[in-house]
Amino acid sequence: MNDKQISDENLTAVHEMASIYDRLRVELSKVIVGQHDVIQQVMIAMLARGHCLLEGVPGLAKTLLISSIADALHLSFHRIQFTPDLMPSDITGTDILQEDPITHERGYQFVKGPIFANMLLGDEINRTPPKTQAAMLEAMQERVISAGGKDFKLPDPFFVLATQNPLEQEGTYPLPEAQLDRFLLYIKVDYPSRDEEWHIARRVSSGALGDIESVIDADQILKAQQFVQQMPVCDQVVGYCLELVRATRPNCEETPEFIQKWSSWGAGPRGVIALMGCAKARTLLDGRLHATVEDVQAVAPAALRHRIAPNYAGLAEGVTSERLVQMLLDEISPDQEFEVPKNELTTA
Repeated sequence: MNDKQISDENLTAVHEMASIYDRLRVELSKVIVGQHDVIQQVMIAMLARGHCLLEGVPGLAKTLLISSIADALHLSFHRIQFTPDLMPSDITGTDILQEDPITHERGYQFVKGPIFANMLLGDEINRTPPKTQAAMLEAMQERVISAGGKDFKLPDPFFVLATQNPLEQEGTYPLPEAQLDRFLLYIKVDYPSRDEEWHIARRVSSGALGDIESVIDADQILKAQQFVQQMPVCDQVVGYCLELVRATRPNCEETPEFIQKWSSWGAGPRGVIALMGCAKARTLLDGRLHATVEDVQAVAPAALRHRIAPNYAGLAEGVTSERLVQMLLDEISPDQEFEVPKNELTTA
């Protein structure tokens, strides 16, 4: 197969995915008004094989949005309402004692928990204790559940979309920074505009919510994930991602003065990987073959806001992680020439 045939196949795959994404937005518009950026960011995380944390005040249809996406993607979907008394086994599953109806021998059998689904909604994840949070986050990373000395693989594809309420802090267990880093994107769900809220009120009062039809299945998602993973990235985009992430770290030579002054810690190498993967996924949704620095800039707030933290001096001056990311985007020019290492690293 020659290069032209490969290129034609790639273009066909890209255009097909862009068309599916357009159909997905049409289907979701039957139920969801607005929230276009949130929908795009959720899809970006899925194609980049990652998980999302959605934060927003109550009543913004976060749960409805996620369940509607699951319907449109033709994926198995489970919802967990996190509470302070929820145990890890309530999520992952547990061994139960059963008797064989023929031999009457007794033995333990693993009963799978709700985490065994293509798409899992963890509602109000900050309502449950760290022990239960850790059990779910371990499954998110390893995509395997261990019970009774056996490993049980989670379905593929597997996505976790967790929500949390930023208002109520009493009786909650905020996720530690190391566990926040397990989420590929930290998505902020904001209030609708006036026009959007008008249409929400009209649509709900008239009962004009439509039925969502599936536009893509699990196999197509897996193929799209593989395509995103293999998509090439030019050195300029890699250099820009690297420069952004390294600039988030205090006490580094690349760090701007405002980061030294207002930041307590920055993103690790996972931040670079997140920026590149999300930029490539956004490229695919847009019907293009090559990621650009504009794609990186578009995904940077959601990819970095939970990987950088202001210190006490920054908090005292009202500096948020969101503002620090925006200042970095303003500070670092994507047009500069980024240094490329001359030799590949080798292991001893």
